[in-house]
Amino acid sequence: MDPRHARLLRQIPSVDELLRHPALAEAVAALSRPRATEVVRRVLTARRQEILRQPPETLPPRLELAALEQELAQALAAAARPSLQRVINATGVIIHTNLGRSCLAEAALEQILRAGRHYSNLEYDLEAGRRGSRQAHLEGVLCQLTRAEAALVVNNNAAAVFLCLSALAKDREVIISRGQLVEIGGSFRMPDVMAMSGARLVEVGTTNKTYLADYERAITSQTAMLLKVHPSNFRIRGFTREVPLAELSALGRRYGLWVMEDLGSGCLVELGRFGLEPEPTVQEAVAAGADLVTVSGDKLLGGPQAGIILGRREAVQELRTHPLLRALRPDKLTLAGLEATLHLYFDETRAFREIPTLFMIARPLPELWAQARRLRRALRRRLGERLAVRLVETSARVGGGSLPEEALPSVALALTSPHQSPEELEARLRRAAPPVVARLERDQLLLDMRTLRPEDLPLLLQALEQTVAAPAAAPGTPEEARERP
Repeated sequence: MDPRHARLLRQIPSVDELLRHPALAEAVAALSRPRATEVVRRVLTARRQEILRQPPETLPPRLELAALEQELAQALAAAARPSLQRVINATGVIIHTNLGRSCLAEAALEQILRAGRHYSNLEYDLEAGRRGSRQAHLEGVLCQLTRAEAALVVNNNAAAVFLCLSALAKDREVIISRGQLVEIGGSFRMPDVMAMSGARLVEVGTTNKTYLADYERAITSQTAMLLKVHPSNFRIRGFTREVPLAELSALGRRYGLWVMEDLGSGCLVELGRFGLEPEPTVQEAVAAGADLVTVSGDKLLGGPQAGIILGRREAVQELRTHPLLRALRPDKLTLAGLEATLHLYFDETRAFREIPTLFMIARPLPELWAQARRLRRALRRRLGERLAVRLVETSARVGGGSLPEEALPSVALALTSPHQSPEELEARLRRAAPPVVARLERDQLLLDMRTLRPEDLPLLLQALEQTVAAPAAAPGTPEEARERP
């Protein structure tokens, strides 16, 4: 080893010395001693390897201890930080699958906290004094809201579909329109789900047109089910036709077949009043006579991740006794959050006020403009010429595989920095504390007001202060004349 390498390596403090260093005391205290020791050793090993890789003539005479301490403090803080973090959603996508889909109502969070902190009657019948069913907690409220005869809850909608097919159509035929063989998130395809369930897929119709007669001609002695899948994450436009659920249900009854609709998004209220294309509600699907309807709990319904199965009593009873149900059942926290969310729907005004997904969809545009102006004023006070801020009209999205073509009018803050490109600014915001996820559009960074909740704004200001580079040499141009009055 070159003496210059050895000299610099000898200057690296010991692990024990660093763990006792006053500048690192707070970061070390946030971790257990063994965990902090492992982190410090990892950083020191990397530093030693870095020194040995450098040509001897390029090495500094002394180790920069301040830089090493800062690196250790950052590594210790990162180790103490949970992997699942709070993120500020400035993308304008309300049900953002990558950011956790629907935020929960305060009532749901409070009920989850109670269920998690204390023992509960999860599977105990308090009246009878014996074992009960976890499904009993939600069946009543689900049936009351949707008018279904029976209900069941599993851990997500894909599981709900899988359970229904496994219990009712294993080794038999399921007829589905060719235009409804969808692929959902994560490359999960409906034909694959059907194959894994043991059901045999029978495609009818064409990509754009399917008639009732197509289903009827395909029925054989091996047919178990007629399946309709709502294309929640895409639309086929133009020369199209599909069979209404009510007609499919009547055909199923005539031939003694199960009829099921995978409705997907779980809408319980009419959204057309907000300028959106009408989305079929759960109540409408149940009323159309399907034996089973499956929906997600964490999309338009606005609750925790869950799969909800609604329908006729005899169909749901077949699912209750299937061995898969135990593997797919929800936990107590999901049940608690979903129950509280569902109860909000008995007062629709309250539901739109307290369920964040509905609140963001329904939020009036003038309110968003007012919020944007307040945020712009705050940014100008704090950052001055370090950041150019304009207000622009834009469009938000519902997201989460719901209403794929529908845009909600919105307003965004368009940010540009004299010292950072929009891409650099976006990347640094993602690494801020808390992280802010925004969207890049036409060489500017947009913060969409529709997905920025009022409680996010102080933290957003904090993140921007951390992120924006030093003041520019020349003032930016606010271009207020272009803004909407």
